[in-house]
Amino acid sequence: MKVAVIGRGFGERVVARVFAETDGCEVVDVVSARDDRAVRAAIARDDVDLVSVHSPPFLHAPHVRRALAAGKAVLCDKPFALDADEAAELEAEADDGGVVALCNFEFRFAPARGVLRDMIRDGELGRIEHVQMSRLSAGSRVPLRQWGWLFDRTLGGGWVGAWGSHAIDALRWMFRTEVADVQALLRVDVQERPDADGVLHACTAEDGFSASLTLTNGVSVAIDSGFAAVSNMTPRFIVFGSEAVAELVGEDRISVRRADGTRDSIDLSGDDDGDGHLAPMRRFAEVVRDAVTTGEVTASTPTFADGHACDVVLDQLRAAPFVTDATPDPDDPDPDAGPEAGPVV
Repeated sequence: MKVAVIGRGFGERVVARVFAETDGCEVVDVVSARDDRAVRAAIARDDVDLVSVHSPPFLHAPHVRRALAAGKAVLCDKPFALDADEAAELEAEADDGGVVALCNFEFRFAPARGVLRDMIRDGELGRIEHVQMSRLSAGSRVPLRQWGWLFDRTLGGGWVGAWGSHAIDALRWMFRTEVADVQALLRVDVQERPDADGVLHACTAEDGFSASLTLTNGVSVAIDSGFAAVSNMTPRFIVFGSEAVAELVGEDRISVRRADGTRDSIDLSGDDDGDGHLAPMRRFAEVVRDAVTTGEVTASTPTFADGHACDVVLDQLRAAPFVTDATPDPDDPDPDAGPEAGPVV
């Protein structure tokens, strides 16, 4: 399978590297997402079987459409589209084209997540009652990341799309269910960022959010996340069942505590060169290769339909109010009294 990769950030650093290492795959081109001429030329190559799109979200739709028009299989990064309407259009166009069209939810193939999913589905934890997810990092604050599309809502920026997309897909995939209800609050902890020339820009996309979800199977979910903390905290994915609690710490260790007091610990850490995307991407690359070469997509392989379903939930999260948008309490005689209020977004 010959692959053309669009994107010299994550696309080149992770995706192109992994496909180049995967048996039966060859990376024949890696181009900048902003170089329209190079993108067109890469997609038009006769020897390209798969176009792997890792451009900023506002360029996903035009790049995907060009690949579909050329009759090429497509792997598109997340967040899939700018909104659910655009996602629905892309899904329909891929269906009409009859090509393999996949979404890059690579963390479905993280080894520890697979083990946790099997525990849930095999009933080892009993009836699932609640899920708690936390991911708080300093990724955009220490050191301070420059202003760019990631901090501009109109360009598809924001932590909801960057990480929330993975969280929603994990819930849909692990529990074989949909999200029925969404309540959330958004944050912008770093309100201005300098661009490459030192010019300050207001950040219009959230750099953190907290959410309370209800799944269609009745499970409640609490999420606390962001990437503008001053220090990195270990991510945790905790599943509370009627018989046991399983806690995924980071992406490689699972701790199980049972009602009878017994405990187990499973360590699946490996060599990822310090990049947690590599291990799941290596497994996913083989799945993508098999889907493209055979034309058969397994039920667990994330497709444009999954990207669309995820974007439906992301739209609801993005529509949530910012923390500082809260209406003052009319019963408060002096709403300006007390601790200094945070900046208004």
